[in-house]
Amino acid sequence: MKDMIKITLSLVVIFIAAGIIMTSVFAITAPVIKVAKEKEEKEARQKMMPDAENITEAGIWEPYGKRGKYFEGKKEGKTIGYLVSTYGKGYSSYINILVSAGKDLKIKSINILGHGETPGLGDEIEKDYFKKQFEDKALEQIELVKAEGTDKIQAISGVTISSRAVTNGVKEAMKLLKEKYGVAQ
Repeated sequence: MKDMIKITLSLVVIFIAAGIIMTSVFAITAPVIKVAKEKEEKEARQKMMPDAENITEAGIWEPYGKRGKYFEGKKEGKTIGYLVSTYGKGYSSYINILVSAGKDLKIKSINILGHGETPGLGDEIEKDYFKKQFEDKALEQIELVKAEGTDKIQAISGVTISSRAVTNGVKEAMKLLKEKYGVAQ
């Protein structure tokens, strides 16, 4: 009985010590990680809208219960386009997507900022051949299909769920832009 109590107390002490160590590490690294992520996102926005002299946050929204933001890109004080940080629910993770659209609300490009999809399969969504399908498309043209040779977005074979997640995320971002800004005259 005494041995059982010793072992139990030893394990409790070990678990408490491990918890304190993990909390300390998190407290130290969380701010550093946050700053690095913000810097990475800012660089991604600038890369997707290189002509903009100023990219300002225009608002916050919540696609799929996640916190996203949308931005206006300006040059010489005039709006030249928009950026939207959005999400799509993939096979094994939420996929963080950045969408760049022109003032005419047609997609200029998309970028995958982060995901936890299956390496070697689901991560095909990061490839240029998939992302380039979205270029120059308006909201009405964003539809996922499994057939080849269409002007719609072609699903990646074997990665339909991840393909659908990206397509739905981009479509929701474009709906937001259309709701907020309408079509430019």
